[in-house]
Amino acid sequence: MAQIAPDRVAAIMLSWHGLELVSCRRIQTLWAGYGSICEVRARRRLGNTAEVGAEVETEGGDTLELILKLIVPPSTSSGGSGRREDEGHLRKMLSYEVEQYFYEVVAPRLSSSSSSSSSQSSAGYRPAIARCIATTRDMDGKPGAEQLQGGSGIIAMLITDLRPEFPIPGEKRAELSETQVYAALDWLAGFHGLSRAWVPLEKEGADQLVRPPLEEAERRRILRGGGHDSSSGKSKHGKTTVWLNGGYTYLATRRTEYATLVADADSEWAGALCRPYGGGPSVAERVAAFLAPRGGGGDAGRRPYESYIHGDVKSENLFATASGSGDRHHHHPARVAFFDFQYVGLGLGVCDLAKLFTCSVPLRLLTTEEEDDGGELGMDAGERRLLEHYRRRLREIAGFDYDWGLLVRHWEAALVDWLRFQMSWGAWGNTAWLQARVRSILRDDGFREWLLENLS
Repeated sequence: MAQIAPDRVAAIMLSWHGLELVSCRRIQTLWAGYGSICEVRARRRLGNTAEVGAEVETEGGDTLELILKLIVPPSTSSGGSGRREDEGHLRKMLSYEVEQYFYEVVAPRLSSSSSSSSSQSSAGYRPAIARCIATTRDMDGKPGAEQLQGGSGIIAMLITDLRPEFPIPGEKRAELSETQVYAALDWLAGFHGLSRAWVPLEKEGADQLVRPPLEEAERRRILRGGGHDSSSGKSKHGKTTVWLNGGYTYLATRRTEYATLVADADSEWAGALCRPYGGGPSVAERVAAFLAPRGGGGDAGRRPYESYIHGDVKSENLFATASGSGDRHHHHPARVAFFDFQYVGLGLGVCDLAKLFTCSVPLRLLTTEEEDDGGELGMDAGERRLLEHYRRRLREIAGFDYDWGLLVRHWEAALVDWLRFQMSWGAWGNTAWLQARVRSILRDDGFREWLLENLS
């Protein structure tokens, strides 16, 4: 069956809101040929006098600037009948379903979120996120839906274009400016702090969240009576929600890479991270167990530090209001807006910070020490300053006071976990800094004792 063209998809979805397509231009191809991202311009349909929802109101003109994210999986990407489905393909397809749910259901909550300590909030700060116009998630019965359901397994979402308000794109594997770094910390503090209220308190709520790809596929297969189409559609309690464990690097979904690291006799980290520790599992296993979300444990078992996390925080996934050539005290500081919410789910916010600091923060903002291969490095003043800013903004925006001692321990665990992924999958960014920090952390008796005590 021929694939449906992006402009046709856009036209159908726009029609659900009384809008018509003006133009549709492909601006990016998705990873591994899974689809495309298109720039869309739309306007009210001529002669249409019906009310248009607030989410599609134009601002200062008749034209609406949108982005279409269209996922059309390669026909050879999924495992066939009788074979174990490919984990990478399952991860991609589930992640796009998660992103749909996030934009349609979760993101709108941020515009109406209120802190339980509103008097401590920071002027109603809300992390900027594109608004959802339409998705194929709930398209049944809508005009043209049958054309989008034609067996190709497409997933599509129309969201507002962030670029008019945030015109400066982050670059792939690039360093942010100082003002952009602090703006990113503001955004993350707002997102983590405000989303704490969304973490499910009971097991029933946690049961609705998406498990690691192979586990989720098996769960869906059982619930559907053994069918093989487990990479799209509905979970036990309805449609896909967000990941139980936010991100894509956690150990439960990276066992193949971990086994490779374990077997690498030439790697320093095969021993430091992977050998049995304290008469039990390895440091990597223990850290992963601690970081695994506790959602659904009830009030007594719920960690108050758990929230939604973005899951893929890097310069490539943000737009900014300014390049930020000055420092963070500039009269017009930069603001940022993150996108690409494929891996949003539960976790500790410091896991987002670990990737940001390693991959997008200039080394000079973390430490003044010279790089020393094989050396150790404690927390330097720059790293501390960034963490303290994040902690302060959590309190100002969401009224949440993160105990500094616990924040540091959680942060150290996140660094160890992030290094495990980098050393087993591929390293980039401030890798020497990360390795030096983890050497120091693993030699700290206080960290080792804390880790052993916090796995009950």
